[in-house]
Amino acid sequence: MTDTLLRYLPIATWGRNYTRATFASDMMAAVIVTIMLIPQSLAYALLAGLPPEAGLYASIAPIILYAIFGTSRALAVGPVAVVSLMTAAALGDITQQAGVGYAAAALMLAGLSGVILLAMGLFRLGFIANFLSHPVIAGFITASGLIIATSQLKHILGIEAQGHNMLDLLTSLTSNLHQINWITATIGVAATVCLFWVRKGLKPTLRRVGVGPTTADIAAKAGPVFVVVLTTLLVWRFDLSTHGVKIVGSVPQSLPPLTLPPMSSELVAQLLLPAFLISIIGFVESISVAQTLAAKKRQRIAPDQELIGLGAANVAASLTGGFPVTGGFSRSVVNFDAGAQTPAAGAYTAVGLAIAAVGLTPLIFFLPKATLAATIIVAVLSLVDFGILKRSWQYSKSDFAAVLATIFLTLSLGVEAGVSAGVGLSILLHLYKSSRPHIAEVGLIKGTEHFRNILRHSVTTDPRVVSLRVDESLYFANARFLEDCIQNRVAGDPHVRHVILQCTAINEIDLSALESLEAINERLHEMNVKLHLSEVKGPVMDKLEKSHFLAELTGQVFLTQYEAAQATAANYSEPPKQ
Repeated sequence: MTDTLLRYLPIATWGRNYTRATFASDMMAAVIVTIMLIPQSLAYALLAGLPPEAGLYASIAPIILYAIFGTSRALAVGPVAVVSLMTAAALGDITQQAGVGYAAAALMLAGLSGVILLAMGLFRLGFIANFLSHPVIAGFITASGLIIATSQLKHILGIEAQGHNMLDLLTSLTSNLHQINWITATIGVAATVCLFWVRKGLKPTLRRVGVGPTTADIAAKAGPVFVVVLTTLLVWRFDLSTHGVKIVGSVPQSLPPLTLPPMSSELVAQLLLPAFLISIIGFVESISVAQTLAAKKRQRIAPDQELIGLGAANVAASLTGGFPVTGGFSRSVVNFDAGAQTPAAGAYTAVGLAIAAVGLTPLIFFLPKATLAATIIVAVLSLVDFGILKRSWQYSKSDFAAVLATIFLTLSLGVEAGVSAGVGLSILLHLYKSSRPHIAEVGLIKGTEHFRNILRHSVTTDPRVVSLRVDESLYFANARFLEDCIQNRVAGDPHVRHVILQCTAINEIDLSALESLEAINERLHEMNVKLHLSEVKGPVMDKLEKSHFLAELTGQVFLTQYEAAQATAANYSEPPKQ
């Protein structure tokens, strides 16, 4: 019972060793992250197409639930840019078809995402996220960052624009350029430039004038709040909202309400795929950040328990007026750098946000939406990485194809189509590569017992023996390729009397591959050639022993490739060819 409790409630582990010093560190981190998270939460709600208060609500109860069930001591959970964009894309057309409100559909999306994550965690299905390769994730995030930044230009310029892909957004923006509100554009551009400078230049500037490193770091992280305060004061002081500057307006001054997603089977059916994609993308982003930060302190992350923690957070979001959440990169790094020692830092952040939701919301009435848009643009452009194209081209053309296709499809068709195509392309490329495994003919390096590729090394070979090393597990997709390779090598060489398969890299042989081995054995026998195996791994040998293959094998199974070569060469008196 205790082991089960510790497994599913990590708080029971770190909570027993909680000290005043840890509390002080967590509290300092919470103050910094709260300051950073207030404008971010409002901005990401705007990106998701929801009222600004939804961003605050999605950052309170979910953080507390993650603190109880999550294993990362630095991950900061809440709304993030990519998931907010996917939320907007998923809800854009569905709400009209299903006949429910936009905010209610967002609750259902968060609830479905939470249930999917919880189920994956309980059934240990975290490996599903492995189908999203790093190149696909990098391409998807880069393209999403561009779409997000472009989608916010309408708020920067004060015009109307619609669309969930780059082409639609650019077309809509171009057709409405004549509507630019120049006061809004001035605020939006100035806020964007200022935020970029705060991110890159404020800290070095403060250090040059003699400000201490800790103070300079806190000031740089709190920079976006200064921009929010300044632009809000300008709009209020000069009554710019009467001149077309769109503002946040009235925000409910309350704690998150208790909400219940609409019970609609039609809505569930329509949101199930988007919820699954949001769950996978959110989990991959979250676990990547969590593992990176944990490695710096030699801490351990349990991926399946992370699924449970993120699932609980999303269920909490659906019950408290929020929308889908996950672990954010930038705020998690800030949380880590600010000295967070335990997930309690997240809980303290939630308390700070709750105070803001109750007491500070009247102060953001005149906050211009252009400033929130600038906050989003600055945040997401840091995620854009076109360098992945160059790196993947130099290293692997297939990975380059996956990156390029994911970027192109995401930009042209939207985030759901892009990530779906990326997953499909990753699987197809893997199947293609594994269906044509590297098979090397090997020979003996003089003076050793090592066998290497005859095309890469100076080796000794025997014209009567063909030694092949298969560098892949054998399964239905590549079994025929092995058959053809052996047939082509042996059929045209009448000197061959033995074929040795070096099985060093073979971790598994499925039933289709077993039947192929049986066919190879029979065909070689008809050509008066014996088939031998060497260096077969224990688990593979265990499975072979359950079949008739070993009994029908014309040759033998050898412990090492050297032993196999010596045994086959001993049958002849003539020396081997060099």
